[in-house]
Amino acid sequence: MIQRISAGFGNLVQSFRVASSSSKIGCYYGFSSQASSSLQQMCEPSIYRDDDNADLDWDNLGFGIMPTDYMYLMKCSKGEDFEQGQLNRYGNIELGPAAGVLNYGQAVYEGTKVHRKEDGRLLLFRPEQNAIRMKFGAERMCMPSPSIDQFVDAVKQTVLANKRWVPPPGKGSLYIRPLLMGSGQILGLSAAPEYTFLVYVSPVGNYFKEGFAPLNLYVEKDFDRASRGGTGGIKSITNYAPGLKALTKAKNRGFSDVLYLDSVNKKNIEEVSSCNIFIVKGNAISTPAINGTILPGVTRRSIIEIARDHGYQVKERVIPIDELTDADEVFCTGTAVGVASVGSITHEGKRIKFKTGAQTVSQELYSTLVGIKTGLVEDKMGWIVEIE
Repeated sequence: MIQRISAGFGNLVQSFRVASSSSKIGCYYGFSSQASSSLQQMCEPSIYRDDDNADLDWDNLGFGIMPTDYMYLMKCSKGEDFEQGQLNRYGNIELGPAAGVLNYGQAVYEGTKVHRKEDGRLLLFRPEQNAIRMKFGAERMCMPSPSIDQFVDAVKQTVLANKRWVPPPGKGSLYIRPLLMGSGQILGLSAAPEYTFLVYVSPVGNYFKEGFAPLNLYVEKDFDRASRGGTGGIKSITNYAPGLKALTKAKNRGFSDVLYLDSVNKKNIEEVSSCNIFIVKGNAISTPAINGTILPGVTRRSIIEIARDHGYQVKERVIPIDELTDADEVFCTGTAVGVASVGSITHEGKRIKFKTGAQTVSQELYSTLVGIKTGLVEDKMGWIVEIE
């Protein structure tokens, strides 16, 4: 079932006591938006034409930043709530040298995607889940955050303002990056006095340079991704740059990415640099349990629900590294990577190979997920928000 722009989020949103909000669209549309439903009325669906798109080589999209037309900005002061935002021309933002985000890393971000259907309609995947996760992360980082309604409305407005950058059907997706940061200046270690929420987008293709080829992972033992009590369970900007050392080392040795172990015992698998991991044995699918060190991925959660709907037994549990030797398949999930099959994992000099290609569990789950995202498979879960 596809949700329309004006659709609410039911009890899930009500549980967060979401306050409805309005925000205005700038010169691109030339009118003010009082609510998402009014956008629906003023932006009637149209027949999709290839010449509606930006002039890009859609067949060779990589995963990199491509400046688009507009971004969304909203600000508030410490102790206040976000009230109103606005679309602005895509461009640089101004920050003081003592901004909290620059000096103390006070920021969280999200990632989601929009796909274009054959008829030109734009389909957004589970944006309320990203909004909820941002609220959770913002609380951990001592920041105010947009309400779920504000978050989703900002994402929709940004997509509509940049709709010519959404790739044609089957050519990629429009990646959406909501970012919340402490933009106010502060010298001593403290929460920033001002906060900025922004949303920008970029058309993207496959995340890995190998394309759809199976990944080859390297088990990292010298560096940790996260530890108990830290920020591994939220999408903090501070989680990622520390992983560059291990990732660079692995890529220089010909591997696709790094698989991290738990920081205490170095015996249990946890997460890849930018995605969650699953192992398959017969009809059983396992993934590391959310314990504060693992990011609760939206794609991870979706794949768990799809797999159970397909009759698989899915368990979220502690997974010793030794279990990899008996696994039939291994795959990774994430907004950027989608569902990526793993061909091998190298641990302590030993390379363990796994089943890949057609007729695999990961391919079955991938096909269903992509089908739902692109409107080719019926959305029985109510995950898709139609924004055109």
